[in-house]
Amino acid sequence: MTEKSRASDDDKSPEMKQEMPPEKPDEVKVFGTLPYLTKKLGVDPVMFGYLQTTFAVVQLAGGPLFGQFGDKMGGQAAMMLAFFSASLSYLLLGMSGTFLMLFISRLPSVFMHAMQAGQMIVTDTSSEKDRAGALGMLGLSYGVGMVIGPFIGGLVIKFFSEQSAAYTSFLGSLLSVYLTWQFIPQKTKRIVVTSEATAPGALFLLTVRALAGIPIGVFQSMFSVVAMETFKLLPEQNGYMMSYVGILTMIVQGLGVKVLTKKFSENDILKWSSFLLVWSYLALAFVKDIFQMCLVMTPLVVGLASSNIVISSALTRTVSALDTGVMLGLNMAVNSFIRSLSPTVGGYLLQYFGFPVFGYLGFTMLSFVTILLFIKFRE
Repeated sequence: MTEKSRASDDDKSPEMKQEMPPEKPDEVKVFGTLPYLTKKLGVDPVMFGYLQTTFAVVQLAGGPLFGQFGDKMGGQAAMMLAFFSASLSYLLLGMSGTFLMLFISRLPSVFMHAMQAGQMIVTDTSSEKDRAGALGMLGLSYGVGMVIGPFIGGLVIKFFSEQSAAYTSFLGSLLSVYLTWQFIPQKTKRIVVTSEATAPGALFLLTVRALAGIPIGVFQSMFSVVAMETFKLLPEQNGYMMSYVGILTMIVQGLGVKVLTKKFSENDILKWSSFLLVWSYLALAFVKDIFQMCLVMTPLVVGLASSNIVISSALTRTVSALDTGVMLGLNMAVNSFIRSLSPTVGGYLLQYFGFPVFGYLGFTMLSFVTILLFIKFRE
């Protein structure tokens, strides 16, 4: 055995991985801090999956409680709580030197619901007619953050360390607490309702959200694996692909939905976006290369972004103006529930059935959802 081969074998041993200094990315990549930090601490993919599941379960539990807090205390207090929880989570993440500390750093995320807080504020300050468009613009702003944030994190990791990236997020979250206190009104609800309101249609909308969300949740949980194993993408190419999807989502949310809601009813948008998803998922099952993937992702993103925003807008009208936060919390809880199950389900499907199963799963479930919608909203 040559010296080179012995060195290669040594590099693969767990002991050496723990003793060696962390690898730094050769280029600035669009990834989060957590994967790099878990790699540095020698956390295997299975334990990383448990960590991600813990995050999803914690957020699942916190969403409705956070919504109720926002309804009682106001949008400003809810947003400040979300960013304070984020700052505490990032601080603990930066201090993490063991898997136990990584696990503990996920716990403050129980109230880390800045997107939900933003939806609550937009819902309170917009009319029912303009609400879907306003929620779309909110999604656009968060999309910008999702593109810029990982890029900055990549720079910090490259030139400093994983912990430095976590501390940068900690400081950014604290700054966001201050900005919220300065610029968001303490009370954002403008309508006071004295009578108790019911929620007609809420269960149906949440069911549609769950059924339509399962296929994309399962696919997203395995996308990095699919990119590496099926399409043989390098890490930076995977990052470019995710950026493409992010930018496309921003365009649809910020511009597309606003245009659509002016020309069509929300019921029509919901029906036809679901119909579009049926055939997008079927096309996904036959994708053979990354170029075809980019083509298929375009109608897939259009359908998903449109339906998600319309459902969020419709849900806020099923309850009293005093209870919109709780309803948005339930809406977020559906997403968290899907995220908690998706990695396990996605891993099983990919292992035993291969990549096309994600397209067939989406085709089957969205066909059922589309039939439900056309029956429910028939003229």
